[in-house]
Amino acid sequence: MKINRIIPEAFPIFTFCSKMKHFLFFFFLLSTSFFGRGQELAVLKYGGGGDWYSNPTSLPNLITFCNQNLNTVLNPKPQTVEPGSTDIFQYPFVHMTGHGNVFFSEEDAANLRNYLLSGGFLHIDDNYGMNEYIRRELKKVFPEKELTELPAEHPIFSIAFPFPKGLPKIHEHDGNRPQAFGIFEKDRLIVLFTYETDLGNGWENQEVHNDPEEVRLKALQMGANIIKYVFQN
Repeated sequence: MKINRIIPEAFPIFTFCSKMKHFLFFFFLLSTSFFGRGQELAVLKYGGGGDWYSNPTSLPNLITFCNQNLNTVLNPKPQTVEPGSTDIFQYPFVHMTGHGNVFFSEEDAANLRNYLLSGGFLHIDDNYGMNEYIRRELKKVFPEKELTELPAEHPIFSIAFPFPKGLPKIHEHDGNRPQAFGIFEKDRLIVLFTYETDLGNGWENQEVHNDPEEVRLKALQMGANIIKYVFQN
């Protein structure tokens, strides 16, 4: 049995399930959406010493932007979930960020794999210094898959707001061009790794990094593209 996940702009509903053992999770998600509680997103609390908790205002600000500009109905307060927890199946979109080391245990990797193949989505935004570590740990999750760069023509860059050159540059980091990498299951994007852009910093409250408003707007618009793409594909 397969339930496709679709969120119409005016009435977001999330369902994903390709395995019967998770059916009750997703029936619960449908019922909570119908009764107006809104869909919940989550931040990934991973091991290894990296600051998974960085950018605390980022995801709440992105959620507010999406609710105001995409007519989504997302819970304004994101939750926290660990990669090895079955609670992860409650969230259609999990966001991951931080600086430095990341570690997934065998149990974490197996659970993440199951979650992603069952319809979940993981967005990894490098806050600076994650690249070598997240690439290593993703190999535990999908040893048979590679991160591939998304071309500027990919619909994630135009589904709501146009970015004809692809991922926008928000913070300098090492001064390299911003890149978006993906892992796919057949034709479905299941992992997005945004690198040398730092979208999350752009989503934060203005006073945190003192970014110009036009830069913050680009970051929020690109984040909204990601959210809309995930819920409609």
